[in-house]
Amino acid sequence: MKKVSNILARKGSSVFAIDGSTSVLEALKLMSDNNIGSVIITENGNYAGLLTERDYARKVILQGKSSLETHVKEIMSTGLPRILPDNSVETCMHIMSESNIRYLPVFKDDQLCGIISITDVVKETILSHEETIEHLKSYIQS
Repeated sequence: MKKVSNILARKGSSVFAIDGSTSVLEALKLMSDNNIGSVIITENGNYAGLLTERDYARKVILQGKSSLETHVKEIMSTGLPRILPDNSVETCMHIMSESNIRYLPVFKDDQLCGIISITDVVKETILSHEETIEHLKSYIQS
């Protein structure tokens, strides 16, 4: 059974983080420049939440707020489920589906060690299925 640690080993555990007082516009530029859909928000250097494109669409654009004047701490997602590197990919898929979320922060010893997206979970599931198919082909041919 594949684990979150497999995803982090494949994609790396580096994350982009910004302070909660950063403007939404600056955060969007960072996300665009790095082709990412979320960014970690920190307060005093500690994990505080996560800003996603969905947060922007629902909490800035649809609310008529200014991207330049709104701080990311005002619109970030908080209270997301915390997962561990030992959690299974299936567990993450279930959490994401049930909670209708696309990103999960990964913690080890209460410290952020990465972030996974629904895309990461789908890719890992596909890789796992491809490995199973190859094993079955080898078994059948032997």
